[in-house]
Amino acid sequence: MQIVITAVGPDNVGLADPIIHYVTGEGANIAEIQMYDHDEEAVFAMLCRIELEGQRLPEVRHAMREIGKLKNLAIRVWSPEERAERPRLALCTTYRPEPALAVLRAIRDGQIRATPAVVIGNRNTCRGLAEQFGIDWHMIGDSQGRPDEERLVALCDQYEVDYIILARYMRVLPPATCWKFAGGRIINLHHGLLPSFPGFRPYQEAYACRMLTYGATCHFIVPELDAGNQIIHQSTFTVPPGAKLEDVMRVGQEDNEPNCLVEGVRRVVNREVQLHFHRVVARR
Repeated sequence: MQIVITAVGPDNVGLADPIIHYVTGEGANIAEIQMYDHDEEAVFAMLCRIELEGQRLPEVRHAMREIGKLKNLAIRVWSPEERAERPRLALCTTYRPEPALAVLRAIRDGQIRATPAVVIGNRNTCRGLAEQFGIDWHMIGDSQGRPDEERLVALCDQYEVDYIILARYMRVLPPATCWKFAGGRIINLHHGLLPSFPGFRPYQEAYACRMLTYGATCHFIVPELDAGNQIIHQSTFTVPPGAKLEDVMRVGQEDNEPNCLVEGVRRVVNREVQLHFHRVVARR
């Protein structure tokens, strides 16, 4: 059984030792380990991916709860195998409803085998979408759209979310949140082709370069913004010379982006790919 352990908390000495000691003492094979120790922020974060024989998840969770209490760490224990048939998704939205709508329709039609557990927004724009599909809705943004990051984390824990889907969620997740759900649990839709057109205005930047091919990128989120290549899927479309920017954006936002996200989520949910040391690899 594959198990991912993440730990985040105030920096101190000897935080990783009890976690490593426990998993090795149980005979686990450590497939991946990463640690983050930032002196300026006084934050410790860790990811440990292990392989452990048998259905040992409850035991590991209990042990990690005790270690978390002892070391003042927020420890999460997750396995992609626990709900492999229908993992639970949290859809995070801001303004545009098309990507989240496409994912919900794909789930309804059996294209994506998952359970939409909750829709979370930092704006109220997509509330009606959640109501349309009978899914719980939670608003976490203030009047300026600034999200309550602790509330986001608490909701994902409350709904036992396996994967967080950023469906054109136009806010950057802080590193602490990314570490808490590290290991390939956060999937983002970017409305441009990476790595060529990052940022918030990829259509405009590509248009300024007189591009005729535009695209979208579905990728895993990792704590370090420039950590490398975490691309799950990319889709493109071509426009004729002289096409207007508004026409390019309409095709991209209404058709290409939703299709890109659906295929990316499908690949992850079907466990065709996984994140390993910040690289997307085909699952053997």
